[in-house]
Amino acid sequence: MGEAQQALPVVVLISGGGSNLQALIDGQARGELPISIVAVISNRPSAGGLERARRHGIATAVLDHRDYAERADYDAALTGLIADYDPGLVVLAGFMRILTPAFVAAHRGRLLNIHPSLLPKYRGLHTHQRALDAGDREHGASVHFVTAELDGGPVVLQARVAVEADDDAERLAARVLTQEHIIYPTVVRWFAQGRLRLDDQDQARLDDVPLSGPRVIDAAD
Repeated sequence: MGEAQQALPVVVLISGGGSNLQALIDGQARGELPISIVAVISNRPSAGGLERARRHGIATAVLDHRDYAERADYDAALTGLIADYDPGLVVLAGFMRILTPAFVAAHRGRLLNIHPSLLPKYRGLHTHQRALDAGDREHGASVHFVTAELDGGPVVLQARVAVEADDDAERLAARVLTQEHIIYPTVVRWFAQGRLRLDDQDQARLDDVPLSGPRVIDAAD
């Protein structure tokens, strides 16, 4: 029999409650994800996800962006802090920072993000209200490799959610978040298994086949 796959060391960056972090912790605990979350780092000392990590015995660190006058200085310090843990993958899980090109370059090909829209629609903030204001019939979430362009890296997997007639931003966001907890662990598993990579042309490859577009989970009944 072959040897068991070695767990991929992962650092997770958060700014808030960390529900996507929890989905990864749960997947690791169930043996569904061949990863080891070696640290959770936040730019906000009050981030609820830090306590989630501590409850599971995961190392935590806070690097407060307010202590840095320049974005580049903060990202340089963050790069150094991440390097201390020597991760094979860095996962952005509600990390509310616009990253500098230098930071992205330092982690190229091993930096994933989840965004609450069907990219390339609605990059940036307030995506749920923007989808409602546009009269969209479906909305969702996207997992993508991070490049220097904001929310512009190649999308690997999306979940589509139907927009209901009586939706407000809060109800729609809750349904999208449920799907985020499915698609983010899926993409992290693909990466940890060696099935997913970013090639030299900034194209995502799954099982060494270029993705011409994202894989899609359709929860829009």
